[in-house]
Amino acid sequence: MKYIILPFVAWVVSGTLKFLLNQIRYGKGKELIGYGGLPSTHTSIISSAVFFYGFSEGFFNPTFTLGLSVLMLFIMDAHNLRIKVGKHAEVLNKLQNETVLRERMGHTWLEIFCGLIVGMTLGYIFANFL
Repeated sequence: MKYIILPFVAWVVSGTLKFLLNQIRYGKGKELIGYGGLPSTHTSIISSAVFFYGFSEGFFNPTFTLGLSVLMLFIMDAHNLRIKVGKHAEVLNKLQNETVLRERMGHTWLEIFCGLIVGMTLGYIFANFL
């Protein structure tokens, strides 16, 4: 049951943190929820499941290695590909002289790192205390 609940908990925790941080920093918590921002929700969700498995079943097995590989792909996508998609949106918005497409899509390394911390922490808590 923990395997099913944990990704949703990671999603809610990460989204709540993102809302609170954006509200404190910019006064726009609700408007800035979505792709991009600190912490990376995508990274939080996948890393919570991967690290929960590692803490529960051990880090030296093929299944954890597979999960870690998927996590690395998520991180590469969040940093590289989605930042480029955001830059394309910025150019398209300038061409049509209005903001139609969301330009903030990817994550900085700090945002990804914070998502990893959220995911690892939740994975540890779920594996050891719940």
